Amino acid sequence: MRVTFHRLPDHQWADVLIQRDDGVVYRMHAGPVTAHAPHDLVHFTVEDALGMPDGIWGSIAGGVVFRSMTHVSGRRPPHAAERSAELIRANRDRLQRAELIGGFVERAAAVPDADLDRLAAQQGADPLDGADKAAVRRAVDALRAAQRTWAALEIGAELTLTWPRHRRLVPLERRVKRRQSTLRRAS
Repeated sequence: MRVTFHRLPDHQWADVLIQRDDGVVYRMHAGPVTAHAPHDLVHFTVEDALGMPDGIWGSIAGGVVFRSMTHVSGRRPPHAAERSAELIRANRDRLQRAELIGGFVERAAAVPDADLDRLAAQQGADPLDGADKAAVRRAVDALRAAQRTWAALEIGAELTLTWPRHRRLVPLERRVKRRQSTLRRAS
């Protein structure tokens, strides 16, 4: 999936162009632009660095269409709206966790040599809840690099990133069928 962030003049309302692997293109409303990395770029970077298939971007790659998204082109699969709603319902906790982790990594990236445990304790509910601290540190570093890249973009420039096809949300029934098929072949 190709995701393009547009660097517009500060305080203009931005969109993110999403070209899914199935050929469907969406425009996602992203909020006002500033020199700070956009919220959706923060999530992309953090979820990519942590290899999350069940965050915001893995969900979009798997067929979720959020309310902030508008269909631009391409033929949507049959029952796409129902499938999207079901994926959101079934993965609501994971999506909320992705929001917490993204926010946590963004706060950690703003503090040089951040103490992850102390930051997590200050937040109350531990967004890391068993996460690999070394992986979270790599996500912090990746986000800092993305923030520098975004800040260096000239007005009118684009930042196009690729979300890996293998890292998309797969509906539970498909995961179960795939696992059963693998077990049958193994026996």
